[in-house]
Amino acid sequence: MNKKTLQSFAVGTAISLSAASAGADSHGITVAYFLEWPMPFQYAKVEGMYDEALGAPVTWVSFDTGTAMSAAMASGDIQIAVSQGVPPFVVATSAGQDLQIVDVAVSYSENDNCVVASALEIDKNSAGELAGKKVSVPLGTAAHYGFLNQMNHFGVDITTMEIVDMAPAEGAAALAQGSLDMACGWGGALRRMKEHGNILLTGAEKEELGILVFDVTSAPASFVAEESEMLAKFLAVTAEANAMWADESNHAKMLPVIAQDAGMSEEDTMSTLATFVFPPVEEQLSAKWLGGGAQNFMRGVAEVFVGAGSIPSALDSYENAVNTGPLEAAKGM
Repeated sequence: MNKKTLQSFAVGTAISLSAASAGADSHGITVAYFLEWPMPFQYAKVEGMYDEALGAPVTWVSFDTGTAMSAAMASGDIQIAVSQGVPPFVVATSAGQDLQIVDVAVSYSENDNCVVASALEIDKNSAGELAGKKVSVPLGTAAHYGFLNQMNHFGVDITTMEIVDMAPAEGAAALAQGSLDMACGWGGALRRMKEHGNILLTGAEKEELGILVFDVTSAPASFVAEESEMLAKFLAVTAEANAMWADESNHAKMLPVIAQDAGMSEEDTMSTLATFVFPPVEEQLSAKWLGGGAQNFMRGVAEVFVGAGSIPSALDSYENAVNTGPLEAAKGM
């Protein structure tokens, strides 16, 4: 996501919300989600588990970006966004939108990383050799934040490096052509990068350094305050679906349903889910995540965005952007 894109999102109101025109009625809620982003909650969605638990109908509306989700929450068209990316959440809250994170939807640290060209034969034990090298980094993104943290961890002075602002797909192509020493990115571009190089740290190793890559379930603070019990029931169903998926004996039953709802083949759905981690509620409430880690991470992401000129300023603290009350309540349901 480039600076110009982020700036337009931060301004953020000129987004068509026709997809979310259904809105909420007096008896139910409207929830945003992504197509082609398969998650266990979709089994519960299709099977009517949310409607049953809430005692009210849930209307589901698909979106293309997390920034459009923020805009739809600002306009009141949706009440909950499932799997909103942290960067767009940070952009919205930094601009003054009163949103709150209510759970960790999915962690995908293996799906966002930097790849060193194979010819250099540099790994985590020789990362110091990256000094002076040329690297592509999509500025103002979580990948940028991860790059800065990894270089700091390895003691590499980034002022010695030639840093080029490139979208992941462009970086992958340049790495393949041999015109870069390292490229950073995510998703399909990251998979292509790995065909021509190696990562320095695994997702788990990055998490130990506080480099998190995750999506959240978010909602307007007013909705969290007014409908905390309904929200807790919603999160309890999500946790139940995640626990079901964690038991591999349920995969045969759940996979076809999730794949169809995500608009993907079962094979692609399974390969994507294999790189996703759905932290249990107790882990989400720990210091690593909503007990402090997520708040610190958001501050770091915001500072990267400010430094890149993507947003004008960061909040002094992102403590108020997290509300664990409904998730705590969901534990007992």
